[in-house]
Amino acid sequence: MKKKPVLSWMLYDFGNSAFATTILAAVLPVFYYDVAAKGVEDSLATSYWGYSQSIAVLIIAILAPILGAISDFSAAKKKFLMFFAFMGMTASVLLAFVGEGDYLLASLLLIVGTIGFSGGNAFYDAFLPEVSDEKSIDKVSSWGYAFGYLGGGVLLAINLMMILNYQWFGLPDTLTATQLSFVSVGVWWLIFAIPLFKNVKEEKKQRPRRTSSYAKIGFKRVSRTIRELPQFKHLLIFLLAFWLYNDGISTIIKMATIYGRDIGINSNSLILALLITQFVGIPFAFLFGYIADKISAKRALTLTLYIYLAIVALGYFMTSALHFYLLAICVGMVQGGAQSLSRSIFGKMVPADRHAEFYGFYGISSKFAAIFGPFVFALVGQLTGSSRLGILSLMVFFIGGIVLLKFVDVEKGMVQAREHTKNQQKTIVKT
Repeated sequence: MKKKPVLSWMLYDFGNSAFATTILAAVLPVFYYDVAAKGVEDSLATSYWGYSQSIAVLIIAILAPILGAISDFSAAKKKFLMFFAFMGMTASVLLAFVGEGDYLLASLLLIVGTIGFSGGNAFYDAFLPEVSDEKSIDKVSSWGYAFGYLGGGVLLAINLMMILNYQWFGLPDTLTATQLSFVSVGVWWLIFAIPLFKNVKEEKKQRPRRTSSYAKIGFKRVSRTIRELPQFKHLLIFLLAFWLYNDGISTIIKMATIYGRDIGINSNSLILALLITQFVGIPFAFLFGYIADKISAKRALTLTLYIYLAIVALGYFMTSALHFYLLAICVGMVQGGAQSLSRSIFGKMVPADRHAEFYGFYGISSKFAAIFGPFVFALVGQLTGSSRLGILSLMVFFIGGIVLLKFVDVEKGMVQAREHTKNQQKTIVKT
């Protein structure tokens, strides 16, 4: 494990997490509800936000495995990472031009930005097994999330101060400060992406000669991976579990702020609560890396999911800003742990020569399945006229994930991955 590439890899999370905090979780949902969707019925504004999220993840879910397969074949993970990162940065900056009633433009830029953010992360995650090793992968993954919490939290704090005290920054009003906060996300993301672009080198491996277009190769390899997944029994079961519980987690992240706004909590309290989540998440991301060493990553992950069940149940009864603050603390305690441990458990069971291709399927797991959470939340809220019933429906995702995780044996999954890699190497040598 080389310190410079590891630090550079972590700094990318430090930078791009600003999109997750300022745009996906805190500032844009309130801005969308109060400004972009002004004149739209309240419950419909919440539903439109949910539908926009679902469209974005549907697109990236379709693209992720194909792009991952292509990047493995062409050794171009970094190029694809840069392409999607610049897409997300540009969409963030352009959000500054959204005004009152421009909810269609806001939705479009949200979709483009989310594609850039999520598409880039598919390739960013694929570098994890390359910058770390089998012994350090849980720790490096957890530290990456901790850096992400810190970076996203620092910029969110700056943006919150700018929005609440716009006159300190020489700005005319809150609207201008909010729009400027979107620009800051793109700039922040760019600054902290540069070390990864410069210092993380992609592993050079012997590639077979290309005889057709990358798109055709990508589709063929995705098809092959789908056929081969049953060979990796424990990896497949883990993916199914991940589809469920991560859908619940991502829906909470994307819908919590606009849900709070819908039930009457003021915007400043909502943004402050998200800031609390970020800084609570820093020590607990480290803590769950330590807990994973002591009781195993799978047991530590299961613990976070039980806590999420309690969070969803309490969210149904939430009525005040104090309740939202308490739930924000609880989410901060488990969010980083659940996501970092999921990423490292998956990385352990992936064949060594096909990281990007399989992390493309990891992208499907976290993006394709994530279509359903916001959609169910939005649909239940629209049909019943109550967002409370929407959040309660998320319990089924966590329960299903917990049940499936019981059938995952990580050690056996690692053995299956190593055996597959050895067989592939023997085949290449014979050829």
